[in-house]
Amino acid sequence: MPTVHLLDYVAGNVRSLVNAINKVGYEVEWVRSPSDLKNVENLILPGVGHFGHCLSQLSRGGYLQPIREHINSGKPFMGICVGIQALFEGSEEDPDVAGLGVVPVRMQKFNAETKSVPHIGWNSATNTRVGSSGDQSFCGLNPSSKYYYVHSYAALYQPDVLERDGWLVATATYGEEKFIGAIARDNIFATQFHPEKSGQAGLRTLRAFLEGTKLHTLTPEISIPTKEKTGLTRRIIACLDVRTNDAGDLVVTKGDQYDVREKGDMETGGQVRNLGKPVDMARKYYEQGADEVTFLNITSFRNCPVADLPMLEILRRTSETVFVPLTIGGGIRDTVDTDGTYIPALDVATMYFKSGADKVSIGSDAVIAAEEYYEAGEVLSGKTAIETISKAYGNQAVVVSVDPKRVYVNSPEDTKHHTLETGYPDAAGQTFCWYQCTIKGGRETRDMDVCQLAKAVEAMGAGEILLNCIDKDGSNSGFDLELINHVKSAVTIPVIASSGAGIPKHFEEVFDKTTTDAALGAGMFHRGEYTVGDVKNYLDEKGFLVRKIEVDGAC
Repeated sequence: MPTVHLLDYVAGNVRSLVNAINKVGYEVEWVRSPSDLKNVENLILPGVGHFGHCLSQLSRGGYLQPIREHINSGKPFMGICVGIQALFEGSEEDPDVAGLGVVPVRMQKFNAETKSVPHIGWNSATNTRVGSSGDQSFCGLNPSSKYYYVHSYAALYQPDVLERDGWLVATATYGEEKFIGAIARDNIFATQFHPEKSGQAGLRTLRAFLEGTKLHTLTPEISIPTKEKTGLTRRIIACLDVRTNDAGDLVVTKGDQYDVREKGDMETGGQVRNLGKPVDMARKYYEQGADEVTFLNITSFRNCPVADLPMLEILRRTSETVFVPLTIGGGIRDTVDTDGTYIPALDVATMYFKSGADKVSIGSDAVIAAEEYYEAGEVLSGKTAIETISKAYGNQAVVVSVDPKRVYVNSPEDTKHHTLETGYPDAAGQTFCWYQCTIKGGRETRDMDVCQLAKAVEAMGAGEILLNCIDKDGSNSGFDLELINHVKSAVTIPVIASSGAGIPKHFEEVFDKTTTDAALGAGMFHRGEYTVGDVKNYLDEKGFLVRKIEVDGAC
């Protein structure tokens, strides 16, 4: 197999990129030192996280000048995410750190007053020259495809600024802002999106770069998207609760208000519900069109060495065949290994990233950290798992999983917590409620409401909230729309709606009646009642923008 070189400088999940490169027929060799670059032909620079941190890492490692020399020599170069940002002059994320200056553009933060930031999800990459004479696409980009983005800072598109210097530019639109999704010129190709996480569409762009296919004339059958078809799609996430069953095997299970054992079945004796094998089910949902797959580890593995955690192997195997984002939750905390060694949460997260995870999800520990944040007078300690992981890998890599439950009161004055007037009174006729945070799988309540928690974790650096609902879990009655709007009004980061989905119409309701950024399903998919594709087809028929499944690189 031909070879491509990859420069890893603690760039997050590079395992998925390696798997994607292998998938399109190439081997990976690692650049271990700046001197290695002298003998490199194809070079890929991946990256996630903070612009200043990544550029500083490259500078300290002595890589900046060798990268410039590689680019100037005319050898193929590809940048991914922060890899494209490194090509620019700089970023307001860290104004004191200079980029390579290959592209005369500076990055700026998305406007968070009008939309959620980070920009997370599937969006377009449409060549700005599409529609003109001699229409061209480049590096396998398809104007009707969607690609996976996750970033807070972007290079906003200025017409003709780059094109007059010979750059080919593909753009995407987020809210009112149009930004650069990909660029190419001569030997350079770079994407703000993650091709290794963009399914068949992303694999196509990797293959085109590696094969040297930069330009091709658009064929008539490729439809040019209308304005209504461009922009961020509605994300559908498949969630797999993973735990050991009574035989010690890792299985996917599903709870009823967080109880995962069978009820009233003398033959099974209340055993853990076994709905399938995690790796197989993840691949099935990917093939059905899931935009992300989330694993929630609900087994502690207390007696297992951290380096040998079974979930690490699940991620490794899953990332070989699933080319969409993978999130892992459970056990992302400071811990003590079986040999007595102290392991900080950042090191635990790093193990998961190296095994194939793109995001880590933090649950109960986020509530404890939020309590300490408020006790300190809303002062950050810099030591929490959320802070340390987001600082190293970017806030888009940290999800906080929230497990609230309703508490009814007669009036807002009866509690110090954030309340709302509900359209669903309790049996006593109370019409006000607040949402109490819980920990330990809902078994323990805390004196904190969900809005307090959401604001605290956003301040710490969380990039996304997975909003569960104990009252709705396993009910198949639809999402708690009041809860979702309640939390969305408190933060600017994206919120994933979870708990209660039973039919495709529930996804229509949550996207129509809330401003949620994504919606998650579990039981309805696990039981085979509906597929992810069923939900997407239903949403498409109702006029919602969704990512279509691509097979073998074609729509």
